Amino acid sequence: QVQLVESGGGLVQAGGSLRLSCAASGRTFSMYGMGWFRQAPGKEREFVAAITRSGGRTYYADSVKGRFTISRDNAKSTVYLQMNSLKPEDTAVYYCATDRRAFRTVSTTAANEYDYWGQGTQVTVSS
Repeated sequence: QVQLVESGGGLVQAGGSLRLSCAASGRTFSMYGMGWFRQAPGKEREFVAAITRSGGRTYYADSVKGRFTISRDNAKSTVYLQMNSLKPEDTAVYYCATDRRAFRTVSTTAANEYDYWGQGTQVTVSS
């Protein structure tokens, strides 16, 4: 049974930083790309960032490029999302997810290409 557990969310002022973590179990972590998505109230879930299984390639939504950094530690089966220069519009529940295909050489930004999801962690940015 694959499990993903996010942590690190919270309340922060605009301009501040947070680091999200997602610990995975139940699957050979290094075989799969990982992604972060977010969903704000009343909005659809949207892609935030993705990373290939080796960590060699990363992808970002335009709205977070230059502010967020995705990384992974395959020895710890954990993926991270470092969020800097946070804005009120970054307020959302953040989810990590695993790519449904092993050994993909490029990441996908499509939510339906991810098969396991964490429970989400709330990030609130105050103005």
